[in-house]
Amino acid sequence: MTSLKREPIKFKLNKKVTLLQHITRENSLLEYIEAQVFNMEKEGEFHTSLEDKEICIVALSGKYTISDGSQTFEEVGTRKTVFEKIPTDSVYIPCNKKVSIKCIEEGNIILCYSPSTDINRETVLISAKDNSIEKRGHYNNNRLVHNILDDKSLISENLLVVEVFTDSGNWSSYPPHKHDQNNLPEESFLEETYYHELNPKQGFVFQRIYTEDRLLDETMAIYNQDMVVVPKGYHPVSVPDGYDSYYLNIMAGPTKTWKFNNEKDHEWIINRAKEGEKNNE
Repeated sequence: MTSLKREPIKFKLNKKVTLLQHITRENSLLEYIEAQVFNMEKEGEFHTSLEDKEICIVALSGKYTISDGSQTFEEVGTRKTVFEKIPTDSVYIPCNKKVSIKCIEEGNIILCYSPSTDINRETVLISAKDNSIEKRGHYNNNRLVHNILDDKSLISENLLVVEVFTDSGNWSSYPPHKHDQNNLPEESFLEETYYHELNPKQGFVFQRIYTEDRLLDETMAIYNQDMVVVPKGYHPVSVPDGYDSYYLNIMAGPTKTWKFNNEKDHEWIINRAKEGEKNNE
């Protein structure tokens, strides 16, 4: 993979903003994704210049005023907690723009970055009603998905952003799938990150990241507001009884196409679900 030349993210905060997560090229194996998660109190402020990056700003909770220096969007955000399970507002801002965020009502906000050189793109408010909503899975693999930026979206150059809600006792990103080969149309190369929240907050989920050859094979206990980096490999999530899971995925790579392959040993699970649907017709 060709190394990308990008400047580190430089930003300014006031005292009413707390940095919860900061994923960069310097502290991860990622080339195409950077991310920041902030808790912002009322009147908290954040400022940066994008230069060679595009950004999707997702109001996880709370309300915000977001500006690119020429356009300003008021009252961005729809919920007090992600577990209201309603879509939220986001703002896409292209490269070579300034970014200003001011908090109106306290909450958490995630900033999703990817390299970009397309100066002809426009700043866009992605309102809650613009999210496509779908239910995925069968049996104990049920989850609710809010697509903010999918691979068909013309808004972003590289970024894909999606929210996933998984109820207690279910699996997600399952059966295990991967998208780490740049050999379309069979499979696309997309890096990925997971930002997790749990309800109740003291809960945990398990996430495994592993490759076909098992040279990478890690299983982790993930807690509220943790982030997981997936540079390659399969990446299923298991949610224990008694706790509900939320995560926000960021994906990006050399081509904005989501083409994945399931692990062959576990594809029978999908076929079982298909057979069940036929039998119920």
